Amino acid sequence: MAGCSVGPNYKRPDLSTPPPPAYKETAPTAATPPPNPNGGTWKQATPSDGMLRGKWWEVYNDPQLNALEDQIAGQNQNLRAALENYQAARDQVRIARADFYPTLTGNAGAERAKVSAHRPLAPAGTHTNYGDLQLGGQASWEPDLWGRVRRNVEASRANAQANAADLANLYLVLHAELATDYFELRGLDSDARLLEKAVADYQRQVELNQHLLQGGLASEVVVAQALTQLETTRTQLVDVNQARNQYEHAIATLINKEAAQVTLQPEPLDQELPQIPVGVPSQLVERRPDISAAERRTAEANARIGIAISAYYPNVVLGGGGGFESTNVGTLIQGPSALWSLGAQATEILFDAGRRHAVTEQARHLYEAEAATYRATVLSAFNEVEDRLSDLRVLDQETTTERRAVDAAQHSLDLSNQRYKGGVTNYLEVLIAETALLSNQRTLTDLKTRQFAASVGLVRALGGGWDATQLPH
Repeated sequence: MAGCSVGPNYKRPDLSTPPPPAYKETAPTAATPPPNPNGGTWKQATPSDGMLRGKWWEVYNDPQLNALEDQIAGQNQNLRAALENYQAARDQVRIARADFYPTLTGNAGAERAKVSAHRPLAPAGTHTNYGDLQLGGQASWEPDLWGRVRRNVEASRANAQANAADLANLYLVLHAELATDYFELRGLDSDARLLEKAVADYQRQVELNQHLLQGGLASEVVVAQALTQLETTRTQLVDVNQARNQYEHAIATLINKEAAQVTLQPEPLDQELPQIPVGVPSQLVERRPDISAAERRTAEANARIGIAISAYYPNVVLGGGGGFESTNVGTLIQGPSALWSLGAQATEILFDAGRRHAVTEQARHLYEAEAATYRATVLSAFNEVEDRLSDLRVLDQETTTERRAVDAAQHSLDLSNQRYKGGVTNYLEVLIAETALLSNQRTLTDLKTRQFAASVGLVRALGGGWDATQLPH
């Protein structure tokens, strides 16, 4: 009676291109495996080897970031919606499993009736009033002879796991978005610090030139130039503070709070950029929740092929019923009042105009579509990691070069100030040097902010602290 499961057994689709031994943007020596030891082989790496785990944002050692990240799980409504979707998919597994078991029903009835004494062929003197009491139950069961129920459970379980991976992916996306917004905000704090210092310096320059004007040592043109530079910088500071407010509001939205409830005190981005453990490409398939979601949906589509094929075989239903019936309560639960029935029924579709064939072919095509989506997701994930590694490498090179540019601009400003105080040059040279220094300092700050954002992007591309072992069974 256990029967068999028709349709193909699931096997994870082969990737169109096997994972490379190392990422292009990492040192080849870091990924070259050593030769096997004598008398054995090296232990296969698990998804957590050399990777981030758990609360990945703690690698940045920022208590305020940690406090904000911890508020996402309990507050964000998008995450709540995804959680409810996963729980609904898990309930569907229980619904599918219920088909393994028979359905039992019970019934009880009581009736008092009067029939016509003038009905046709009614014997003279018979009673026209009677009562009917019934107590019984029925059972029906469709044994899973061809594996339809098993394949349905398999599909439902895979769908629930895909929803769990979707939930984990949204969890990763939201945490990464919050971290990115946070570092962008802190980068603007660094930018604001530069501009505030520049405003203070330019204010002193205006006051100095006003004194020189009163002493006849400077012209009104010089004072106007200094004032122009001061007010332009103040305007830039207003723009930076406005952008900062928008990031603060975005963070409030992520933790499901009103903008007025979230106030982050200014704190420039001064910490060092941490090193993110990358691992090897073969681990990425087990680390990315979106890859796991695509793979689980492929497994679901495969199971649905078996469900479609099972329609070619007959449905067999076993049924039975029993109980008691009597006209009197006193004789209801007695042997003569007992009744029962047993039966079986088999149904086979003889002609459906090709419907079952079309449904089966549709299921096969849907499986191939899901398999192609899975392969594309894996390829996209590899390239996304490469992109973020490339971003970090290029930004590191730019930062090194820009530091030299800042040093050169500072030296140029020092020389221009000396020349201006000595009367060798005009104030325009000082203005140009000051503008160049501030521009390069802001560029350096922006590069550091972009490094942190790219670092968060790399964490997201690697799957954060998640791995496929966290999928429900």
